[in-house]
Amino acid sequence: MSKLRSVDQKTFRDEVLRADKPVLVDFWAQWCPPCHQIAPVLAQIADERADKLTVVKLNSDENPQIAANYRVMALPTLALFHRGELIWSVVGARPKHKLLKELDDALLTAV
Repeated sequence: MSKLRSVDQKTFRDEVLRADKPVLVDFWAQWCPPCHQIAPVLAQIADERADKLTVVKLNSDENPQIAANYRVMALPTLALFHRGELIWSVVGARPKHKLLKELDDALLTAV
């Protein structure tokens, strides 16, 4: 069972910015094919890394202000938050092994 859940304008602050562990936010939209392509990969990462990392989805079309606040210009954008700060982001789908390497590198610098 996937640990992926959605956040929105109402829950973003508590579930992302005030989280006690790093949070990877998937900025996505229903019309975006690469967003659907990377969704199963993110679900796997959410399950495999649940003890160290929270993965959430944020629909950019339904929450345009949050996307604008973090200058999300293309989808999917993956943004890693730690202690309320954006510490890393990347645009576009990528293979799981590459995404995990990039995430691990970003988390190492955040500790």
